[in-house]
Amino acid sequence: MTPNRTKVYAKLKNRTSSSVLRVFTICWRTVNALHTKNKSVMVSTLKVIQQLVKSGDMIGEALVPYYRQILPVLNMFKEKNVNCGDGIDYSQMRGENLADMINETLETLEEYGGEDAFINIKYLIPTYESCIMN
Repeated sequence: MTPNRTKVYAKLKNRTSSSVLRVFTICWRTVNALHTKNKSVMVSTLKVIQQLVKSGDMIGEALVPYYRQILPVLNMFKEKNVNCGDGIDYSQMRGENLADMINETLETLEEYGGEDAFINIKYLIPTYESCIMN
């Protein structure tokens, strides 16, 4: 785990409103890491976003206005599962499969993002199916 990610997780575990707000600011700067399209960087960033959204009340709803910056990149990789034929894809076991992480993150954003989250996700990712409405 990188030192920056360790700091982020430590602040999220602390869960005071000021520390979560600082983490929100840090995370927003690092959301640009999604635009690198580097698989390991994207997986790490998605894990931080999931942890951030779950860390406090109203954090998920605070992210809804930023979906237009976050979701288009996720849409590009949402269906990019590894096809290894008869081989074994160990990234699934380690929780590092990018398509699975994207789906988990979208479900977390919908669950914690309030009533407008699904509409915004569906607008930017037309193939997304609700995990709450089903």
